[in-house]
Amino acid sequence: LDRLAFVVLDEVHYLQDSYRGPVWEEVIVHAPQAVRFVCLSATVSNADELAGWITAARGPTTTVVEHERPVELVNHFLVHDKAAHRLVQLQTLVDGRPNPEGHRFDAPQDQGPRHLRHQQRARHKWGTPRRTEVVAHLEGSGLLPAICFIFSRKGCDDAVRAVHDDGMHLTTAEERVRIRAIAEAHLARLGADDLVVLGHDRWLAALEAGVAAHHAGMVPPFKEAVEACFAQGLVKVVFATETLALGINMPARSVVIESLSKFTGEGHEDLTPSQYTQLTGRAGRRGIDPVGHALVLWSPWDGFDKVAALAASREFVLRSAFRPTANMVVNLIRRYDREQAHELLGRSFAQFQADRSLARLAHRRAGRVRLLAEAEEAVRCDRGDVDEYRALRRAARDAKREARRADEQAVAVAVDRLAPGDVIRFGSHRYAVLSTSYRKGALRLQVIDADAHVSSLDVDDFDRPPVAAATVAMPEPYDPRNRVFQRQVANQLRRAQLRHRTAPVLDVDPSGGAAARVASDARDLPVARCPDLDRHLSAATERDRLRGQIADLDRRLDERASSLGRQFDQITGLLGRWGFVDGWSLTDRGEVLARVFHETDLLCAAVITEGLLDGLDPASLAGVVSMLTYEHRSKEPPPAPWFPSREVRERAARVEKLAQRLARDEVARGLPPSRHPDPTFLALAHAWASGTPLDVVMADDDVSGGDFVRNIKTLIDLVRQVGEVAPDPDTRHAARAAAEALFRGVVSASSDVSVSVAPAPGAEA
Repeated sequence: LDRLAFVVLDEVHYLQDSYRGPVWEEVIVHAPQAVRFVCLSATVSNADELAGWITAARGPTTTVVEHERPVELVNHFLVHDKAAHRLVQLQTLVDGRPNPEGHRFDAPQDQGPRHLRHQQRARHKWGTPRRTEVVAHLEGSGLLPAICFIFSRKGCDDAVRAVHDDGMHLTTAEERVRIRAIAEAHLARLGADDLVVLGHDRWLAALEAGVAAHHAGMVPPFKEAVEACFAQGLVKVVFATETLALGINMPARSVVIESLSKFTGEGHEDLTPSQYTQLTGRAGRRGIDPVGHALVLWSPWDGFDKVAALAASREFVLRSAFRPTANMVVNLIRRYDREQAHELLGRSFAQFQADRSLARLAHRRAGRVRLLAEAEEAVRCDRGDVDEYRALRRAARDAKREARRADEQAVAVAVDRLAPGDVIRFGSHRYAVLSTSYRKGALRLQVIDADAHVSSLDVDDFDRPPVAAATVAMPEPYDPRNRVFQRQVANQLRRAQLRHRTAPVLDVDPSGGAAARVASDARDLPVARCPDLDRHLSAATERDRLRGQIADLDRRLDERASSLGRQFDQITGLLGRWGFVDGWSLTDRGEVLARVFHETDLLCAAVITEGLLDGLDPASLAGVVSMLTYEHRSKEPPPAPWFPSREVRERAARVEKLAQRLARDEVARGLPPSRHPDPTFLALAHAWASGTPLDVVMADDDVSGGDFVRNIKTLIDLVRQVGEVAPDPDTRHAARAAAEALFRGVVSASSDVSVSVAPAPGAEA
């Protein structure tokens, strides 16, 4: 690094990424002091806070904030009008505020029956535009080229298929020739059999028509061909997942967002203002388009107000995701003493934000303490104890509430005992019970009076428990809804002789006597006659509220004070228990961990140093290591794992047991547990490392070409590390052989390769 002058951190908001963020913070803290940093982002609203930390860590720092977009962005709401059979495009913001015309697309916010009826009418009148409709609308409105974001790989592929199968062609004959040349240049290193497996012919046909998908399920050569064609203005519409919005230079005239929620692997989450800004940041090509356009499609779940709020928001608060990891801890132990290690942790953005937060919390606590002292003074009364009076009043309220519950219980019991034919008094009238039924868990009586008028009574209609004062015989056949039947019951009711009966005595205090006694005790206290009693009571309520707030602030202060230091010490203790450190020095196992860079670094190092990879052939080693790199993220459950041999099955079981033991220790120390090993990819990794052709490897597995390549590349990275750090020389040799065997075919063809295709004269670049 002697000649290093500048480090550029593009998209510096990655500091809040749970995996990459800590690495970026380490780069900022540990780089030589002479190195200057340039940090760029379109979605950091607390730039001054970030600059304050970089100033503390690196020295004088200048904050450059630009509020004007290089190309003006106009946000739109796109709706399908079912009645008119056309699309309606409405500008979302007018002078930075939600367009008042947008309310007609939304149902009212209350959740009553009117809301449901209005929502049903809205669904009947409005609809979500179909993907082919959207493309036709963009073409007709001069809004191509466009990127349509669909948060589903299958959705992207389905959209391309729908547009192409609908016969839409967005390119000229000359453009189709150039597209084919670009595609052939990027796919030159892929074999014919691999192209068949990857669905090359259908992909190329859609590409030549000017339509393509772009997502992580595609192999890199396919994605790179799409990017090259789009950059030259040849492909007009790309259906992409949100990964395209990050790190790829593919601006468009328009961006379409199909939905404002996405599946994260665990559940659906709404887009944040930052994510919305990242996606719409692709709209508008500098030097080509005077205006960029962002269109959000109507949905019964995404109202206009929600879209407008996202478009208008500028709240992109950056929060550090920094936390000590096992690898970080052993490297700090290796290079620094304990005090220096803690000091370096204290220089992180996470601690900088925590310290500022602590200062704000401490200031807030001091204010609450001052208010508490004032409230406690206002509670004091020279006539007696206000809290004693409050306690008696509270007890009286509780007793009254209990008495009311007892009354309600008595009524419910009495109503439940009534049966058809029972005669009850209700007000000044007599009624005969026709039928009993339950509606939404509550008993309902159908009753009739002497004039044959039928009514319904619920438990809530009775002030006191009803009792049967007589019984009339129900006519045969029993049919309480029959009018003749009802008149016969009314005739019997007029002749019935009522007897005086009272409700059964229950073991309750329905008169509320206990409540009255306690209330009387409260009124007898001298403090009850204080002229300032209301002021004392209000002050006591405020005092209790402030005490709760102070207790909450104390808890938050305790959690945040030196939280990174505590985590560091907990990890150090865990590493000592597992034999990676001895006091403040590394063991041989610790030296291995110091050179393992992975999301589950501690588990990886434990597997290596426990010898769970020793004695395996290269393909078997690759399969077992894949358990540490692969993570099943589909909504569908993973298939049952397949093991190529008994030895591999036994090693996989030992890896899982080791992971369970480690996770228990991590949780016991209040640390997040390491991600559990996943054997789902083991069979594919073993087959590929054994030289099996791609079509055979992927024949029976629901894995895309892009996922396969990406997982193999991640596996190669960790296997190469094993080849460097494993204590056993035979294991190192097997790992290097495995890495070499894995790096072939579509995987090697998907590695960084320079492809040059000259653009046509005057092509948009």
